[in-house]
Amino acid sequence: MERGMRAVGGEDGEAMEREFEAKLRLQQPLPGGVAGGKAVQRTNSIAFRAPQEQFTIKDFELGKVFGVGSYSQVVRARKKDTGNVYALKIMDKKFIAKENKVSYVKMERIVLDQLDHPGIIRLCFTFQDTHSLYMALECCEGGELFDQITKKGYLSEDEACFYAAEVVDALEYIHGVGLIHRDIKPENLLLTSDGHIKIADFGSVKPTRDSQLTVLPNSSNEKACTFVGTAAYVPPEVLNSCPATFANDLWALGCTLYQMLSGSSPFKDASEWLIFQRIITRDLKFPEFFSHEARDLIDKLLDTDPSKRPGAGPDGYASVKKHPFFNGVDWKNLRKAPAPRLVLDHDNGADYDSQDATWNLGGAPSAHQHDGNAGATSSSETQSHISRLALIDSFDSRWKEFLEPGEVIVMISKLKKLQKLTNRKVQLILTDKPKLLCMDPSKMTAKANIIWSHSPSELSIQVANSSHFKICTHKKVISFEDAKQQAWQWKKAIEGLQHH
Repeated sequence: MERGMRAVGGEDGEAMEREFEAKLRLQQPLPGGVAGGKAVQRTNSIAFRAPQEQFTIKDFELGKVFGVGSYSQVVRARKKDTGNVYALKIMDKKFIAKENKVSYVKMERIVLDQLDHPGIIRLCFTFQDTHSLYMALECCEGGELFDQITKKGYLSEDEACFYAAEVVDALEYIHGVGLIHRDIKPENLLLTSDGHIKIADFGSVKPTRDSQLTVLPNSSNEKACTFVGTAAYVPPEVLNSCPATFANDLWALGCTLYQMLSGSSPFKDASEWLIFQRIITRDLKFPEFFSHEARDLIDKLLDTDPSKRPGAGPDGYASVKKHPFFNGVDWKNLRKAPAPRLVLDHDNGADYDSQDATWNLGGAPSAHQHDGNAGATSSSETQSHISRLALIDSFDSRWKEFLEPGEVIVMISKLKKLQKLTNRKVQLILTDKPKLLCMDPSKMTAKANIIWSHSPSELSIQVANSSHFKICTHKKVISFEDAKQQAWQWKKAIEGLQHH
């Protein structure tokens, strides 16, 4: 979710605003969300329950970046007049139009507006300006399930059973109203502050022909075999160009449960092509510590025959719920059960008065007055932290010629820059200026210096695991692999200099 606040200028921006207003007209609100019942006819005129407001971005205080994607970013936002906190999805209009993503954005907005289930992220309202579309979603303070897996290494079977049961409950509802999510994975499973699951990111959702939701004309017919989703969770039938079915989500559930229990996706490999080969050949290996019940459920969910997956057959979701892995689950009171303990960051982005959690509209951090002693302690800790980081890698004197007088290297490593076709070795250098240099180690030349910013809206770091991380700017998202598994150190070093 990137590029959220990039400027779109002049007549092009105004035309874009008129186009989106025409395509997302606001009618009288719907009486409530869909919870079952007769099918609703498809229509060109969508009536929105979550209103399209006349707000501007200036009405919000923006905090930490929750996530970054191809055409949007999600940030923590507090409404200034009410104090209410939202996860604000900011989408770049020009990029959406250029990449033909308009139908995906419309579908997500229309579908989220009508869904009504405690296990699904709630859309509160929308607004737009010349440059961007905004969706205000309920804020899940517990973060992504992916982060819990990463921080804990893997989950216990009790924890995995709890989360998987809540996903099953929400998927049963989603499929019951005639929708296929098509992108179930730990990154799209958010956690409330008390640790319960909510499914998010409905940008790839596909309605079936008998969907009970109001959707746009022909939306159930559009590109039925189109590849969407994330490589490691894509079922083999999609790779073989079969139309989407509910069983696609059940395969992804199996992959997600495997990842909860092991810390890694079942078909992980060095490239998408190799991942796809493993999926097609069902190259699946189970760790020895998996229980018989866990292994059996995952094995059945990852059946290459979609019709044999639990939940896809004539018994529906009863065949999933009665599996021995879920013995003891009270399906009628899932949301009342105590959730597993969350491992949270020390800075969860809740304090908008702290320097590292505040944006202003220009993108630079706002200045705040702090207690003198507290400020001195923070500065001292930051300096100490940066000094420790500087010792992680030995400094190669060859790179001194690229530094300014007095400039010091904070962190330096040889990394793989991950690209669609080929991966390249680069030397990534972080200095105390601060500055980020991405160099070609063989030619000793700059490859693509990364524009520094103290604002998380302009520069953010997303860590997938100890070896993989992304540096996200408005212009690009650059993926790296660190053989020394220092992804978290890179994040701490960059953010430490941003906050200093």
